[in-house]
Amino acid sequence: MIFQGYIFEDKNLKNTIFTTPIISPFLRLIANSILRTTGWSIEGQLPDIPKFILVGAPHTSNWDFLLFLGAIFHLKANVKFMGKAELFRNPFGWFFYWCGGIPVDRKKSQGLVEQMVDACNRSDKFILTIAPEGTRHHVTEWKRGFYHIAKNAEIPMVMAIVDGKKKALRVGQVFNLTDNMEEDIKAVQGFFSGMTGINPRKKYITLKD
Repeated sequence: MIFQGYIFEDKNLKNTIFTTPIISPFLRLIANSILRTTGWSIEGQLPDIPKFILVGAPHTSNWDFLLFLGAIFHLKANVKFMGKAELFRNPFGWFFYWCGGIPVDRKKSQGLVEQMVDACNRSDKFILTIAPEGTRHHVTEWKRGFYHIAKNAEIPMVMAIVDGKKKALRVGQVFNLTDNMEEDIKAVQGFFSGMTGINPRKKYITLKD
C-alpha cells in the first residue's frame, strides 16, 4: 500500500536473509570465519526485548556495512534497515526486501518517522538499525530521526559501538528514553565518546534537528 507518499508492504517485513532456513546458517558460518580472519570481535549480546532501535556509530567507512552484517549474523538477529524507495522496485526490489529493507522516499520531508513507527506497530518483533550520522564522511551533527522513531514508537535504543582501535564491535547497552530529548541524545552520544571507528579520524558531534 501507499503510506503518505511512501511504499510500504507488510508481507515483505517477515522473512529475511537472517531467518531463511539453510541459507542463514551457512552465511553465519561465513560471517564468523571472516570476523576471525580479519581480527574483529563482537562483544556482548543483544537484549531479549522484542522491539528496539539499534544505534550504530561511529560510521566512518564503507566497511562498516560488512562489519554490521557480520555482527548481525553472529548475533542471530533479524534486523530491518531503511533504504531508498528506488531500490525496492522491479526487477531486484525483492532482494532488498529479503535483506530486511523498508523502503522510504528520502526526498519527502514528512512521513519517514511515521512510517517507521507504523512498521514497528505492525510487527511482533522489530529491530531497526540506524547510523545517526547518516554518512561515512565527516559530520559535526547527528540527525534526530532515530530519536523521534524510538520516542514515537515507545521503544528503547540499543548501542552498537565500533571501536576501530581494538577492532571490536560492542553491543547490548540499553537506553530507555525520558521526556528530555536534549539530555537523552547527549546520553546516547556519550556511549560513543572517544570512538574513532574503522577509519581512524575523530568525529566531533553536535546536534541537528
